[in-house]
Order: sequence, then structure tokens, then C-alpha cells
Amino acid sequence: MLVSIVGPTAVGKTEVAVDVALRVGGEVLTADSMQVYKLMDIGTAKPTMEQRKGVPHHLIDLVYPNESFSAASYQALARATIADVFDRGRLALLAGGTGLYVKSLMDSYYFVPTDPDPALRAELEQKETGEPGSLRAWLERVDPRAAAKIHPNDLRRTVRALEVFVRTGTPISESWGHSAPPYDVVMFGLTGDRQWLYSRIDRRVRQQVQDGLAGEVAGLLERGYDESLTAMQGLGYKEMIPHLRGVCSLEEAMAAIATNTRRFAKRQFTWFRPDRRIIWLDIGKPNGKEAAVEEIAKAIEGRALNLDEYQ
Repeated sequence: MLVSIVGPTAVGKTEVAVDVALRVGGEVLTADSMQVYKLMDIGTAKPTMEQRKGVPHHLIDLVYPNESFSAASYQALARATIADVFDRGRLALLAGGTGLYVKSLMDSYYFVPTDPDPALRAELEQKETGEPGSLRAWLERVDPRAAAKIHPNDLRRTVRALEVFVRTGTPISESWGHSAPPYDVVMFGLTGDRQWLYSRIDRRVRQQVQDGLAGEVAGLLERGYDESLTAMQGLGYKEMIPHLRGVCSLEEAMAAIATNTRRFAKRQFTWFRPDRRIIWLDIGKPNGKEAAVEEIAKAIEGRALNLDEYQ
């Protein structure tokens, strides 16, 4: 059985996953596209050793910020890790909010084996700068299924889709297979009242700044990690760079991080909501976290798992 715990950023996925793992003998596999980067701890909200409570965590600190890492890379490493966890008689708990990472394991996605082409990407981005909207129109012509899935403002994924099409002649959407998952899948989603979640986001941002987020970002820049890198465009990093360069105040940078994180949380809800396999648990209520841990643990233990009850 592969258990996934998904939901928006800052909702408390890791906290719940750790407590469930302690109860059922599990190990946590992180499904977060930013926590794969080394040297980026505070801004990515990696769980500290104290927060992990002795529970093994996997798929964190895999590459440096200037190294390439894709959903296909994640899928391959995650499958190998899951096999190892199973072989040791432990339960694999997938916890994270990167939708494509989760789906790569839940739905047996097949990824087009195409390495990044920086020159082609730069050419496509230049075309979009000169002709705004041209890439979107092109994608709608050659791969309408991908266009329907990719947000019109998501330039990075639009460029990637066109890169694959130009280099292979095959629409990237053809790699989005939906064969039966290779695991016995059980999915839980954590949610809560909007104001409750926004409050958690605000607290996280304040704590990150107190923990030294500005210093972490400054250290990355000093090491030569340019702001154009995908890793450096992550939440907390791209907003802090203008502050370090004197363009905005710390308070303005914090406000931008909070605002962009809220928007990101909305996009995560949009991604996960249509998946009817997900059993949603409101942890924003009093004792909501404890109730969620109890329900997930009981489901895993086979005492309360009847998916028909949750549809």
C-alpha cells in the first residue's frame, strides 16, 4: 500500500505524515519540487531533525540548485525508494504538494525522455518576449490537451511542452498516460478554512525570516547561484532577492512571499480537487490534526478503510 498525504502549502502535511508514520511504522517520502535542492532549507520549509521525530525522510537534498532535476527524475528515484521501503517491511507515506510528483507515482505517468535544451528554451522565451501570447497560441495548435492542462500564465511549463514537441515531434501530453497505478493507492488531502490557512502561511513566513531566510538567500547568491535558476525562482527566494539588492524593504519582501504563497496554495487546490480518490480531512478545526492522524492511521491499519463512505 502506498499512502499519499497531499494538500496546499503550509497546511501541515509533514506534521501529520510524521505522526502517522510513528504510529504505523512508516517512512516519509517527500513530494516537493523545492526540497530536492541542497543548501535551500529555510525557504523550502524542510523539516528539521527535531520535526522529523526520528522518522526516516527520503527524496530531500538530492541535487544542488544549478543541477537539473525533473518530474521524471523524481519518479525514478521515488519508485526505487518505495521498493526499498517495502522490502524492509515498512510503509511508504508520500507527503507533499507538488502535484505532478504525486501523480507520477499515483497514475504511472510515462515521461518523454528528453533532456533540457537551454538554447532552445532561450529561443522560445525570446520569441514570447517579442510576441506575447505566441507560445500559448502555438501550444494550443500542436497540443490542445497540454494547453488545457497548463495555465496560460505558466510560461515555464509552456516552454517545456513546446521544447518536447520541437525536439521529438510528439506532443508532451502523449506522455501523460493514465494506466493503473503500480501500487495499492490510498490518498488523503488536508484542508482547512481559508483564513486559517492564510494565518498559517503568514506565521510560516515570519518564522522563516526569523530563522535566517535572508542570509540563506544571500549565501546562495554568493556561491554563484544566479537568480535565473529554476531553484532560485522558488517561493521565498525570488521575493527576497530584491530586498537584498535594496529594491524593497524586508516588510515588502515578506508581504510578497505571503501573497505569492497564498496564490500557490490556490493553484494546489485546483490541481488536487478534481481527484475523486482523495479523502479530504479538515485539520483547521479544533483537534483537527489529531483527528486526521487518527483517521489515516486507522485506515492504514485496515480498521476503517471503506472508500465508498468517502465518495
